Amino acid sequence: MRHTVVERELELRLVLSPEQSIPVPAKLGYRSDDPYAVHITFHINSDRPVHWTFARELLVEGVFRPCGGGDVRVWPTKVAGRGVVLMALSSPGGEALLEAPAAAVSAWLERTLRIVPPGSEFEMLRIDDGLAELLAQ
Repeated sequence: MRHTVVERELELRLVLSPEQSIPVPAKLGYRSDDPYAVHITFHINSDRPVHWTFARELLVEGVFRPCGGGDVRVWPTKVAGRGVVLMALSSPGGEALLEAPAAAVSAWLERTLRIVPPGSEFEMLRIDDGLAELLAQ
């Protein structure tokens, strides 16, 4: 079975302080064969890109209201009058606060939701087909 990939390159802002941020090239990725997850790659043109994977549902909810806990927290806000989505990422290697344009993230998420609507993710995993194949052998 073929799967669908939805990607979007965009520029995020790494927030260093309330007054200062720097641009970070990034790529959002979604694969219909991994339907519960979204993938974000930072520094996409560098020798050492950074990859993060977390629940698509977390990002969908975070566009509208604060959500998440632990390693990934997402919430909407306004910066200089424009809508943004903030993502706070935490790992043993450090922490980062990233700002993404809300319109771009929402448009990309909408594309993923058309490919795999909420609630239909389990069907995309095709676990029953794999199990049947195993048992037939």
